[in-house]
Amino acid sequence: MGMREQLRRVWAGLAQENSTQRKTALLPSVLTPYGGVMRETLPKPTPMNLRRFAETPAPRRAINYIKDRIASMDWQVRLKRGFSANQVERAGEKLAALRAGMEEPNATDSFRTLCEQVLEDLLVGGFGAMEMEATDDEARPFQLWPVDGATVQINLKWDGSADSPRYAQATGKIGKDALIPLLDDELIYIRQNPRTHTPFGLGRLEVAFETINSFLAAHQYAGRLASNSVVQYALWLNETTPTQHERMIRWWQDEIEGTGRVPILSCEEKPEVLRFAGGTDADLRLEWQEFLLRMIANAFDLPAMMLGVQSDVNKSTAGELADEAFRSAIAPTAKLFAEHITRDLFAKRLGWREFEFVFNDLEARDESEEVQIQTELLKAGVLTVDEVRAMRGLGPLLVAK
Repeated sequence: MGMREQLRRVWAGLAQENSTQRKTALLPSVLTPYGGVMRETLPKPTPMNLRRFAETPAPRRAINYIKDRIASMDWQVRLKRGFSANQVERAGEKLAALRAGMEEPNATDSFRTLCEQVLEDLLVGGFGAMEMEATDDEARPFQLWPVDGATVQINLKWDGSADSPRYAQATGKIGKDALIPLLDDELIYIRQNPRTHTPFGLGRLEVAFETINSFLAAHQYAGRLASNSVVQYALWLNETTPTQHERMIRWWQDEIEGTGRVPILSCEEKPEVLRFAGGTDADLRLEWQEFLLRMIANAFDLPAMMLGVQSDVNKSTAGELADEAFRSAIAPTAKLFAEHITRDLFAKRLGWREFEFVFNDLEARDESEEVQIQTELLKAGVLTVDEVRAMRGLGPLLVAK
């Protein structure tokens, strides 16, 4: 049996017939891909190139600004709206178990280290992935492990059944171990910018790929120019014989170049200096580099101020730009991560659909504004004290009988 046949059976062996069938075609553009102009001069946005570009200063700053802000947020596990502790059996024990499981998702990771790895892949390639497994321990009912999203393949023929594999991880091995099939309730696969013509997401670094490549080229050229490794001028010696020209070059290289000595020339005509550029900072193309930084910031949904471009930033606009970065880049990504934890882990894997995972910092940007709103709602009788405490991640008050 060939390898192709084995892989086909891995996908189809566990598939079951589903009574409900969709009428629309799934990913029709895969069969009729659209054409485009081939750009042979640019590197391809492969996972390896994406990760290499993510290690350069400007993209790393953008990634860290989003990733570190989300990973350091305060979070909580709470009952969904419409549920109360009296309606859910063992609600307190389940909340404590979910909290403990998220704080220590596996033997080596904490919540922050797990979150950072998944968010890194999500921002770089649009593929954040976590493997989830249920345990027999009631105190920690699940375990989570980060997965390299670039190695995850998606089964386009998945019928929606819980018993048929939806994903597979490519191990790089040959034979029956080439793919590890994963069910829908075994893998959390987070897509950024999901689209209809492809099963994969679109990461922010992928959007900025060409711009980053141009910025690195401009930055490298400016570095060579500033270090004087790029020739900026030439000497014109009029009416010299080839012998005199050769002697002049040897004398300059042996006696003058790199010594700091003052050269003394005696000739009938003064040598003329021919400059290839203006000899100013404009030769470094700083304005072009600043424009590219703005484009990189746009790809990450961030103001250019966050990447060090502060030419048009003042005290009155800095706060508004920081709020814009939170609303456009941080909050959507954090909500996407939280929704997958709630839907895939709590609901699908554990079957505890009454609970949800939320980041507390997303409820209100300003702490004083949040306190004021909650106080007014308390006075109006819209919320109770226990409901406000639950919104802030605190337990209910214990009333003495």
